[in-house]
Order: sequence, then structure tokens, then C-alpha cells
Amino acid sequence: MTLSKRSYALVNGLNMYYEIHGEGQPLVLLHGALSAIGTSFIKLLPQLSSTRQVIAVEQQAHGHTADIDRPLTSEQMADDTAALLQQLGIEKADLFGWSMGAGIALQIAIRHPEVVRKLVVVSAPCKRDGWYPEVLAGMASMNAEAAEAMVGSPMHQAYVSVAPKPEDWSALVAKSGQLLRQDYDWSTAVASITAPTLIVVGDADSVRPAHAVELFGLLGGGKVDGAMGGLPHSQLAMLPGTTHFSILARTDLLLPIITPFLEAPMPKADQILGLEVKRDV
Repeated sequence: MTLSKRSYALVNGLNMYYEIHGEGQPLVLLHGALSAIGTSFIKLLPQLSSTRQVIAVEQQAHGHTADIDRPLTSEQMADDTAALLQQLGIEKADLFGWSMGAGIALQIAIRHPEVVRKLVVVSAPCKRDGWYPEVLAGMASMNAEAAEAMVGSPMHQAYVSVAPKPEDWSALVAKSGQLLRQDYDWSTAVASITAPTLIVVGDADSVRPAHAVELFGLLGGGKVDGAMGGLPHSQLAMLPGTTHFSILARTDLLLPIITPFLEAPMPKADQILGLEVKRDV
């Protein structure tokens, strides 16, 4: 893995940490909640950066990026990431997000569609009830007490090893809980996304399989027999024997799916227009 840059950029009042690995078509990696570059992408990053320029970022209060006085929202983190790409002079990139990062990827495609070439959305719904009820209950319990109980866990140890202010752990967990307790339904906005999108979930994921199919439908999939009506620009993959927390480690399953999707030619403009018409019908 070739690391060509490790730096910070001031975006929207946030001193945002990022790394650039490799060369080629830009690919942005977006980590999950309470996670960071190393904990989310340690297995995938070396292989992805062997053929691409990977820009891995760490969001507000996560990893090397210190917290500032504002809540965590998917929309704000999307704006921060888009502003970073603008500073780096990257006009258009592929996005790969997992869990919270996949929600950020969807919001970037909604709020800043001009910067998105293709999307890989791993283990995330586009509305809150896409998670299992027991997962929502766990999200609701994330607070200062939960942060204290997690002290010494691998997630906490990874945080304090790189965080500029390790004492902010409790604030990160509390703010993440506030984010995860918010109700949301982005279905209408997601249906307007035209970037080719690959949706990936595990068959034992925290996201309900039925919701992954629903999300696929919002993006134009599952409407007709592909052999007769043409393949949709979006794709759906369900990985066997895979949970929310093991999915990124399954490089044996992920890479043979992700790589062909990202390397395939972009659809022509008239094909995208035709897809929008089919969705409206």
C-alpha cells in the first residue's frame, strides 16, 4: 500500500483528517460510526489502492479529526466531505461507504450529485426502519453511560490511540447516539440519484434484507426482467454468512463484486435519462 499523503484540511470550521493512497480513478472511503480509517478499512484499503487513488477521510470527532461544537448529522458530514474533495481539486469520485459512512455517501449523492461518479453503499438503509428493531434499541442506548462501559474495548482503544483529544470519547458516543436516534426517511431523495449504485448487505446484517431490496427498487432495480428490459444501472449483492461487523473483512466476497462494478464503463447520458423515465412510470 503506497501512502502518498496524510494531512488535514479546514472545511466548514472542521480540521478534517484525510489520507491519500495509490494512484488512478479517485475512490473515497467513508467509515462507520465510532470507527475510523484503520478500523473500518484495514483489510480493503491495501487492495483498493493498488489500482486506484484512494482518499480515506475521518469525520468530525472520529479518528484523527477532533470534535467541534456542533452535532453530528449525515448531511453535515456529507457537506464536509464534498468540501474536502473541492479543496483537493477532485471534481468527481467514486464513493464507498459502510454503515454511517454509507449514509454519508447517499447524502453526498443527494446534496452534491456533481461530485459523484459511482456509489458503493454497504450495510446501511435509507430510512430508519430499515434497521432491525433490536438494532434501533441498541442505538437508543448510546449515551455517556454506554461510553463508560465501552472503555477498554477494542473500539475505545483504537480511538484513544489516534484521537487528538482521547478524553472526548464520551462526547463522541453521546453525539453518535443523538445522530442514531433521529428519525429519517430519504426515500424520495434517494430515488432521484442517477449515479450507478452498488448496494451490499450481509444476509445476517443489521439492515433488514427486505429493506435492501426496497433501496434497490428506489434506484431503478427490480422493475423488469433484465434479460428482456435491460440491466439497471444499480446492483444488489447479498453476502452469505456475513454480519454488519464482519462484512468489510470479507474481502474474498467483496472485491470480486466491487471491482467489476467500479471498473465497468459509465452508462451514457441517454441511458440514465431512460432509467429516470422508468422510475417515474
